[in-house]
Amino acid sequence: MLVGQVYRRAIASVVLIRTGGGEGSGFVVDGTGRIVTNAHVVGGSRRVRVQFGENTPTIPGRVIGRDRSSDLALVRVLPRRVRGGLHPLALADSARVRVGDLAVAIGNPFGLERTLTAGVVSALGRQIDAPDGFSIPGAIQTDAAINPGNSGGPLLDRDARVIGVNSQIETGGAGRGNVGVGFAVPSNIVKAVAAELERDGSVRRAYLGVATTPPRTGSGARVRSIVPGGPAARAGLRAGDVIVRIGTAKVAGAGDVSAAIFAARPGARLHVEYRRAGRTRDADVRLSRRPAVPPPQARG
Repeated sequence: MLVGQVYRRAIASVVLIRTGGGEGSGFVVDGTGRIVTNAHVVGGSRRVRVQFGENTPTIPGRVIGRDRSSDLALVRVLPRRVRGGLHPLALADSARVRVGDLAVAIGNPFGLERTLTAGVVSALGRQIDAPDGFSIPGAIQTDAAINPGNSGGPLLDRDARVIGVNSQIETGGAGRGNVGVGFAVPSNIVKAVAAELERDGSVRRAYLGVATTPPRTGSGARVRSIVPGGPAARAGLRAGDVIVRIGTAKVAGAGDVSAAIFAARPGARLHVEYRRAGRTRDADVRLSRRPAVPPPQARG
């Protein structure tokens, strides 16, 4: 499908979201009126105004829930108030996205409604900062132009399926504009978070209590620092250990540790394999609930 065809198929699903503090983008995900956007777009608002298309009146939307750890939020509008009806976008399997794939962004940058930009998937598995100070693993990097106001809008594949939610950009200095490096929260995270927000209005995040970096040699994730009294510390891990496996999955780098904890739930037990002084060791770690803000020692 050509870029223009992707736009024509998806544009009726993309909305402008306004709050008392600003505006951003979002998109419809089902026929009940659920809309996905960024948590930083809705901020602390319980009610927002939603606009479908240019020169159409805004309608009220209710914030069902928000998860600052993934920078995602769920808004609902009444379907009967949407002129022309709802046109949900399908969520793709972001695990199947590959570098070089077409990436199409639609949103409302700088208030310029229904703007299309296109590029490619530039990289996968990036780690970006969440609004709560922790990290979002597995972000999709794209060179499709993303600017303020695009936040919360969809990043689409060549079949007009959502592969991610546009969330952040690198600005290359003091400016606010696009320099060809944008990041989207992957659609597989969106699926999980949206389901939990629909059910509970919030997401309970797990916590290991370590900060990791690449090891000096080989694969794995080196423990740079550890939170005293945290789950990892209680299980016997120390700074300098190199985590090589969590559960049944090998750890190739620090991002794999963040991804494993991000997908887990408080109270879960994880088997951790690590190297210390040339020896392989094991620990069973019981994850706790993530604090509201990261301690200075660790963000994972």
